[in-house]
Amino acid sequence: METQTLAHSITLEPNDARRLANLCGQFDQHLRQIEQRLDIEIRNRGNQFSFYGDAKSARAAGELLSQLYRETDGKDYLTPDEIHLALQQAGVEELANKAGDGGTSETDQVVLIRTKKCSVRPRGLNQRKYVRAVQTNDINFGIGPAGTGKTYLAVACAVEALLKDEVERILLVRPAVEAGEKLGFLPGDLSQKVDPYLRPLYDALYEMLGFETVGKLIERNVIEVAPLAYMRGRTLNNAFVILDESQNTTREQMKMFLTRIGFGSTAVITGDPSQVDLPRGQASGLRHAVGVLERVNGISFTHFRAKDVVRHPLVQRIVEAYDIHEDEQERGTLDRVANKADENAA
Repeated sequence: METQTLAHSITLEPNDARRLANLCGQFDQHLRQIEQRLDIEIRNRGNQFSFYGDAKSARAAGELLSQLYRETDGKDYLTPDEIHLALQQAGVEELANKAGDGGTSETDQVVLIRTKKCSVRPRGLNQRKYVRAVQTNDINFGIGPAGTGKTYLAVACAVEALLKDEVERILLVRPAVEAGEKLGFLPGDLSQKVDPYLRPLYDALYEMLGFETVGKLIERNVIEVAPLAYMRGRTLNNAFVILDESQNTTREQMKMFLTRIGFGSTAVITGDPSQVDLPRGQASGLRHAVGVLERVNGISFTHFRAKDVVRHPLVQRIVEAYDIHEDEQERGTLDRVANKADENAA
């Protein structure tokens, strides 16, 4: 990295060699990780840290290191994964802007979803915007790649609403379309066939409510698992409804689902338009709904990107690589169509 201008400096107190080593990581790998994400250079001597590069990013890095240093008090070991999640929770771009402007907005404020077994804190600006939207709108779309927390946060909001008696039940809905598998070859009725594919939602419920509580609520139909095909003809009042993997709905199914929403209900529709498993030539109901409904008042859309991924850092790079590849393929197709048109014109 070429020499840059000193933009910011901090001194971390107390000057504790063990905590500072924990903060910096083995061979300063944690500092290198932050440098790479914020495109700055960090130098330190003991508890004095200097930041070189863009002024906003440097101040953001200083604020982040101060936060992380506080966490080392009583914690033996910070991992690279925890640094990655801290960067996500801070929101790299958001943190830089906040450090430069010195102001706070509604989405800067702490958002905490309280459930029976744990409290869930959204990570990063987009996740906080998403939770705020779910808490204030009746119909909400969470759109983006795997690992961005859109389904997990929807379940957390549903559990919180149930515990607060804001809704009477939770419905988990999913279309019976899978990536290459044929549901007809699985044992059981349609509901039992779909149950294994709702495992991430079940796992989230178990984490937030406990295994026994979830079992009792399912027995009493307070929590209901319903294949999308079972939704036709129903009206859902005073319910929190989550439609997962909505990219695999048809236009007609999406319209059918959205028109089931009744009084006192909240609906969250999650999906990844890049992972459509519908038969070739069949349009995704999620993509169609975005085009039709994005300007309708009372319906929120939160679009997640690769930078919002909160799983292993490699997942973010995988998503970005696929996005680049698909963009290149699309440009290649457009170029071939244009060349063909020129040839025909000639």
